[in-house]
Amino acid sequence: MPRIPFETLKAEFKRVLLNRGCNEEISDMCAQLFTETSCDGIYSHGVNRFPRVVEYIDKGYINLNATPTKVDGIGGFERWDGNLGLGNVNAKLAMDRAIELARQNGIGCVALKNTNHWLRGGTYGWQAANAGCIGICWTNTQPNMPAWGAKDRRIGNNPFIIAIPRAEGHVVIDAAMAQFSYGQMEAAALRHEQLPVPGGFDEAGNISTDPNEIAKTWRVLPIGFWKGSGMSIALDLVAAVLSGGNSAFRVGKLGGDEYQLSQVCIAIDAKQIAGDEFLSSAVNEVLADIKASERVNENQEIIYPGEKEEMTRKQNRELGISVEDVVWAKIQSL
Repeated sequence: MPRIPFETLKAEFKRVLLNRGCNEEISDMCAQLFTETSCDGIYSHGVNRFPRVVEYIDKGYINLNATPTKVDGIGGFERWDGNLGLGNVNAKLAMDRAIELARQNGIGCVALKNTNHWLRGGTYGWQAANAGCIGICWTNTQPNMPAWGAKDRRIGNNPFIIAIPRAEGHVVIDAAMAQFSYGQMEAAALRHEQLPVPGGFDEAGNISTDPNEIAKTWRVLPIGFWKGSGMSIALDLVAAVLSGGNSAFRVGKLGGDEYQLSQVCIAIDAKQIAGDEFLSSAVNEVLADIKASERVNENQEIIYPGEKEEMTRKQNRELGISVEDVVWAKIQSL
């Protein structure tokens, strides 16, 4: 795979967006977010996903120059309409506003309706943590996962993110309610790899680690089996109720593509509430204890959520971002 410098990859994303009529400010923001996601090693929701976003632009699902508008609010809570703008731009702006509300109220919550796929949900957790806030956010999706005990897909894999700020490296967990996101499975299939653990069922009803076979059935496994299924349903309901937007059920009625989603971004001003000293000591002592765990494999370090992304980011900044040949060729052709 070629390694593409950060600024070169960003420029290519931006070129495509500008050529499709996106304005300078939004093109630059969207391209930056795509490149940061790729730089952190989340290729499935960065560089690999870009051609599909362009496809959605061409289909008219994305209003390139739209940004969210406030609908109403009370105290530290606000409801916004995404106006079908670019999903990663809308989510960033929503978290920006949640952080502003947290500065004023200690906690801020923005519920966003009528938006598009936000790509890597962890982006907005990192964003909150960089601002010294605890970040909590989630999105619903099209119906792409069966409820526990069912065969047909009626709930979403609804990614959920929690981020805790830390000077030495933030703690950020970004987890779909499925064992693997569809983007992760697509990336594994592109590399001709099996999943490390079972991720769903094949057409014969057998549990499988083959991403190509699972993609045929859409029968992905929820994390924790019935627990992940229940979490998916609850997250979907809260996002729809708070935003006044679509549930996964309503998104499914739009057709086979994924748009008009509902999302929630919450920021809690951790530094203001806990103070720098307690925040740092509380997080560091927990991570130090975890790092001291007895290892199953002495050669495999115990890492905390977000640590791998920090290491990958540093390497990709130095060496360039790994991009599959076929993906790079596709983006250059757009």
